[in-house]
Amino acid sequence: MGRVGDVTATESGGSVVRRILLGSQLRRLRESRGITREAAGYSIRASESKISRLELGRVSFKARDVEDLLTLYGVTDETERAALLGLVREANLAGWWHSYGDVLPGWFQTYIGLEGAASLIRIYEVQFIHGLLQTEAYAHAVVARGLRGAPEAEIDRRVALRLERQKVLVSERAPRFHAVLDEAALRRPYGDRSVMRDQLKHLIEMSERPNITLQVMPFSFGGHAGESGAFTMLRFPESDLSDIVYLEQMTGALYIDKREEVGQYERAMERLHADSPGPEESRDLLRGLLQLI
Repeated sequence: MGRVGDVTATESGGSVVRRILLGSQLRRLRESRGITREAAGYSIRASESKISRLELGRVSFKARDVEDLLTLYGVTDETERAALLGLVREANLAGWWHSYGDVLPGWFQTYIGLEGAASLIRIYEVQFIHGLLQTEAYAHAVVARGLRGAPEAEIDRRVALRLERQKVLVSERAPRFHAVLDEAALRRPYGDRSVMRDQLKHLIEMSERPNITLQVMPFSFGGHAGESGAFTMLRFPESDLSDIVYLEQMTGALYIDKREEVGQYERAMERLHADSPGPEESRDLLRGLLQLI
């Protein structure tokens, strides 16, 4: 087994990472004993699908269930059991974002935890500026456009959540953040001219931070590796946790961690990095767009 007791995730996303690590450890133990998910589910009075969700870290854990599974899997060493049960307690801690539960879709909570725990975040965006790089006014325009007719209080809460997320990029343990923005995201107006001008200025400023790399994929390049649409790749400091690809949809999201599938996105991201102008030339493109507004 890999490291269990010395996880070093950031406080904000640690509970999500620990949940996924615990699920991964339980899956490895089950498979090493040749026990089916159905049999494991029966031992804790649950379904096969419940075991699948536990092993993927999609649901919270009960200490009693984990104790019963460890017994079924033949884990009798008290030190090993204590380490895994310690993860149960840590995995069930609520993250800061739970206070926004009134406006936060359940499927997005997992992503916020992972985002806060990542050591490297890579994104390709085509519809609008990525949420971590949005100004407050631009974010308000995006949220208001997506929630037409929603109460102003709800819009303000969603914007506040987005601004809270952005603190990860300027924190003491900020991740490396590598963004490729399609030129379409830069030209599509959200808000009035002053909002767009301030947003472009903000992008230029953020691109100069040491942990942030920003590239622009220009229209002039033509077809490129991001043809399937926006996606995010997350990498973590924990060796037990594989890279995750996050694909957001209208009413939910996909989290991909199968090595061969992640590899396809990895190659697409590397192609986007290689084909897009470098950071300095991309800043020049941003300055040029700024002059047009």
